[in-house]
Amino acid sequence: MHKTSIDLPSNARQTVITILNARLADTLDLALATKHAHWNVKGPHFIALHEMFDKFVPILHDAADEMAERVTALGGTAEGTVQQVAGATKLAAYPTDVFDGMATVRALADRYAALGKSVRANIDEAAEAGEADAADILTGLSRELDKALWFLEAHVQASR
Repeated sequence: MHKTSIDLPSNARQTVITILNARLADTLDLALATKHAHWNVKGPHFIALHEMFDKFVPILHDAADEMAERVTALGGTAEGTVQQVAGATKLAAYPTDVFDGMATVRALADRYAALGKSVRANIDEAAEAGEADAADILTGLSRELDKALWFLEAHVQASR
């Protein structure tokens, strides 16, 4: 770790750096999957889904940036290269052979829900480590993921 004057014990900083880098990988993976869906979705709801997916991506990028900057503030190294993300993401691989609008929505909804679950678990872990700032960043991400999930699920709830 890099030297910092932040008054958190090094073990707490390391715990939070590990948590944030894990969620950084998942968030960047989800942003790429969402952009892939944006480019490739087909069907009668194309334009609505295409535009909705595109609105999710900057939210994910902003959250990733916040997490990465907190990692570096704590003295860590943000791990955000494509190779690092591919090796670290815990999300299921996005199915690149799915094009139908509602199938695309379901595939994304599964991944937004999975990331939301991980983020919520990490909120408590960050708080237990004494890192309220990281817990706050994760809480904000949780809120955004749940909102996106609501938008996604609203498209398929009647058909499930």
